[in-house]
Amino acid sequence: MLLLLQSCTGPSIAVLSHNAQILAFGDSLTYGKGSSEGGDYPAVLAELTGLRVINAGVSGETTSQGLIRLAELLVGETPDLLILLEGGNDFLRNHDIAKTKTNLAQMIELAQVRSIAVVLIAVPQKSLFLSPATLYSELAETYDVMLLEEALTDLLKTRSMKSDTIHLNDAGYRALAETIYRGLEDAGAI
Repeated sequence: MLLLLQSCTGPSIAVLSHNAQILAFGDSLTYGKGSSEGGDYPAVLAELTGLRVINAGVSGETTSQGLIRLAELLVGETPDLLILLEGGNDFLRNHDIAKTKTNLAQMIELAQVRSIAVVLIAVPQKSLFLSPATLYSELAETYDVMLLEEALTDLLKTRSMKSDTIHLNDAGYRALAETIYRGLEDAGAI
């Protein structure tokens, strides 16, 4: 787990109050595909932080779909923090990388214009050897957001943390939530 600790970079985040809300937004990895009930990372993160963590994960979603959905969600929700974990379905379906990056950039902008802090979780690119897609570090630098660059990739390289080839199991989701929690601690948010 030491590797996971080293994979968090980015700016400090304002302290989250006791009634802060976190919006965990993404695809099946946010939804918790492969976990038992309550084993998804947003549920575990809620347990660790004592805060309300909204699981806004939708299996199979691409960044084009996510951009539309996030815009709609932010009309009714005003979270203090957005955890953005999306892009895997774009990679699996060979979508244009530039378009994926633009969609993610627009999601970050939707949050930042509302003064919502962002944590970006890098997704591995489709290749023989798993490594985080470089577009995530580029986005984190451009928008000055916290990045968990290696966390998901490291977990997906570990068979005991996976329920299938692209999803985590309860242990994997717990490890991801713990890494996010430590990242938030390091950033001064909790």
